[in-house]
Amino acid sequence: MPEAAVAPVTVSRLCREVAGLLAAASPSAPLDARMIVAHVLRCRPNDLPLRDLDEVSTDSVAAIRQLAERRIAGEPIARILGEKEFYGLTFMLSPETLVPRPDTETLVAAVLATVDREAAPAILDLGTGSGAILLALLTELPNATGVGVDLSAEALATAAKNAELIGVARRVQFREGSWTVGIERRFDLIVSNPPYIASGEIATLPVEVREHDPHLSLDGGSDGLAAYRAIVADIRRVLAPGGRVFLEIGFGQAADVSRLAAEAGFDTTLESDLAGIERVAVLSLAEGRPRQELLTT
Repeated sequence: MPEAAVAPVTVSRLCREVAGLLAAASPSAPLDARMIVAHVLRCRPNDLPLRDLDEVSTDSVAAIRQLAERRIAGEPIARILGEKEFYGLTFMLSPETLVPRPDTETLVAAVLATVDREAAPAILDLGTGSGAILLALLTELPNATGVGVDLSAEALATAAKNAELIGVARRVQFREGSWTVGIERRFDLIVSNPPYIASGEIATLPVEVREHDPHLSLDGGSDGLAAYRAIVADIRRVLAPGGRVFLEIGFGQAADVSRLAAEAGFDTTLESDLAGIERVAVLSLAEGRPRQELLTT
């Protein structure tokens, strides 16, 4: 008796199979499956329905299943794909960069709400990582220039690649360093998403974060405030007259960060994310007023 023919592995069949494998590991299993399949097949997820009946090669099937196993083990889909969308832009990732999160878009929006889009502010990004915040701002502010600082040379290399891909490389510089140490010029806007998780809480974070995000970008010291103390202590020296500082903050940190800012002579206003959580502390010098040619009142 002849052997039964083996049904070809088509794109639609593979998407269903991978979604089933991921069902217990991911609340967005169908989407993750489409993203993994599209990544290996080098197409956009939205194009997959046009290829439903296409047969997938044995090598591609093996590669897709291997990536699915990584997702089942808790690796974020962005890490698997090596990129993440943020503020409408696609950013390359590396092991030394955080995965940009939607909450951080609140910071970008807070900056843009105060700036004339035709102005030319100088922007300093402390702990730039992938460059997501700074490069998003440079894209929205075509006359702005920026400097991104990070302790990690690998993160800076990733940020520089992102600047090239996004098309703003001529307006940005990257330098290795710790916060404002060694910065000699002044900036109109200073932004940062510093590490703000208390050291003892890192072990309690979801596996996607604690095992895949760089601890350097998570660990905020014993109380989660170490980075804010370091930044606020020297920020006045590099802030231009009338400038503002935008700091992402963790849940429940608004009062403590506002207190640290007040001790350094800053007034603080707070911006909340879409969930209503106070997410961004906006600092301005108590005795200063914004320059009219840069900031709106």
